[in-house]
Amino acid sequence: MAIRYLFKQLLMPPGVLLLALLVAWWLRQRFPRVAASCFGLALGGLWLMSLPIAVEWSARLLESEPALAEARWTDLARQVDAIVVLGGGREQGDPAWADDQPSSMALERLRYAARLAKVSGVPLATSGGLHYGQPPSEAALAAQVLARDFGVAVRWQEGASRTTWENATHSAELLQGAGVRRVLLVTQAWHMPRARWCFEQAGFQVLAAPVGFLSVANGRPAGGWLPESKALWQSSLLLNEALGLLIYPLVYGQP
Repeated sequence: MAIRYLFKQLLMPPGVLLLALLVAWWLRQRFPRVAASCFGLALGGLWLMSLPIAVEWSARLLESEPALAEARWTDLARQVDAIVVLGGGREQGDPAWADDQPSSMALERLRYAARLAKVSGVPLATSGGLHYGQPPSEAALAAQVLARDFGVAVRWQEGASRTTWENATHSAELLQGAGVRRVLLVTQAWHMPRARWCFEQAGFQVLAAPVGFLSVANGRPAGGWLPESKALWQSSLLLNEALGLLIYPLVYGQP
């Protein structure tokens, strides 16, 4: 797990771009033209990824699933058997809470899932494994937050998955034995196409409930053409997702 994490950070932006800057510095005397090219690509990549407008445009390519209209919420019990909310990371040892907490992205999913569950009465399932290789699992942590902070009980917890594919396959092992075939899937809008594909491959009928859209107007000064650190993080998420969409069908079968 640690090796996988290390390679991912080095081979994905911004890590690979920072490595390109180091290569440019190392080659500056022997191969100045190659060094200049590496420097230009790295600096240009970092600048582009830090633009909110680039995030907005990139997200439009990934966020193909529309938002679930609120008018449909009350009728969800006729359409699905369970609401499945996917884990989105956890923050370790926050002293304000004296415990681990879901990440801000995970909390956005949980808030949305809680509201959907309250309106529809459809039972909840949480999915997500050991984010740091030690308990609690993301699923258990999500269930705790949903019960304590949102007043919603979780019926099923899938706490072994490490990837989106495992979210789907492990959830299938847990839920399909209980007669669950139709699920309302809650995750980020940019993550929904890959998540839907995985759950459909695992044998579910999927109704999408995306949240956290990045393709909406960014609302920044100068139209989002000024760099900011948050956009760099969001661009990394979108690029990772785009690669996942390409790789998953090759590894796990054609859609």
